[in-house]
Amino acid sequence: MRTLRAIGSAGGAAKAARAVADFGFDAAIDYTAGDVAGQLGTLAPEGIDVYIDLVGGEHLEAALGALRRNGRVAIVGAISGYNATGPVRGPANFYRTLPRRLSLRGMIVSDHADRTSEYVERATGWLADGSLRAENTVVEGLENAPAAFLSLFRGANTGKLLVRLGG
Repeated sequence: MRTLRAIGSAGGAAKAARAVADFGFDAAIDYTAGDVAGQLGTLAPEGIDVYIDLVGGEHLEAALGALRRNGRVAIVGAISGYNATGPVRGPANFYRTLPRRLSLRGMIVSDHADRTSEYVERATGWLADGSLRAENTVVEGLENAPAAFLSLFRGANTGKLLVRLGG
C-alpha cells in the first residue's frame, strides 16, 4: 500500500520550506529553481494520483508527465496565462491523457455555493484546532497600496495580501 503524500509548489526555497514546516505539506517544489518536472519526479518517483491545478503551463505539463494511470486533475486556475499578451501554449505532453486514462475537470467554487455553510462550519473547526492554517500579509495604510501591489509580482506575500486602511 502506498503512503499518501501532499506535495506543494512555492516560489522560492524559503516558501517551499514553509509549505512543509508550517502548512503541513510532506514536500514542496521551488518552482523558481527551474525544472519543475524534474523536481516533481524526484519528490514523487512512483508518480502522482491527483493534481490540483492553479497554475497551468509548466506545472500542468509536469503533472501530466507524472500522473499514473487513472490520475485526476482538478483545474481551478491557470495563473501562468492570466497576463499573456498572445496565445497560451498548452502542455506539450497532453497526449498522455489518453493512454493513462487521465481525467481533467474544471472546477469553480460557485458550482458548490449550496455547500457554503457546511464548508464554513468545517473550516471554522479546522482553523480553531490548527489542522487548517491560513496566513495573510498585511500592509498598513493606503499610501503603501501601490508598493504592496507591486510586491505581489515578486512573491513577497504569504497568503492573501491585504492593505489595512486607517483605523
